[in-house]
Amino acid sequence: MGVQSKYQPEMCAVVLDLMRDGASLVEVSAELGIHRDTFYKWIDDKSEYYHEEFGQAVSEGKLLSQAWWERNGRINLTNKDFSYTGWYMDMKNRFGWADKQEVSGPGGGPIKQAFTVEFIDSDPESV
Repeated sequence: MGVQSKYQPEMCAVVLDLMRDGASLVEVSAELGIHRDTFYKWIDDKSEYYHEEFGQAVSEGKLLSQAWWERNGRINLTNKDFSYTGWYMDMKNRFGWADKQEVSGPGGGPIKQAFTVEFIDSDPESV
């Protein structure tokens, strides 16, 4: 007989409440009193420990959390005490934001490259 799961369906409401206020997955797992590995098994639909309702709550929670962070950044842009740099770094780390990087050539065309190859023979008598 295996160990009984700590999972309770009521945990879904906790996930949504916390993430609605911008909580991370680590914060949620800590609040629920479960190890992060267990948390990820519960949301992995390939895992034997998967709980569909919990996975759906976490998926919705991720959207709610990102919305909370974006809203706070938007609202506080004119607040001189707001740490825009800290907020921006959090968005990059938490939600995969990245600085735009140009990868096209002039006028949006392809990048042209030219190579010169010079063969050097180290044995002067082989010439």
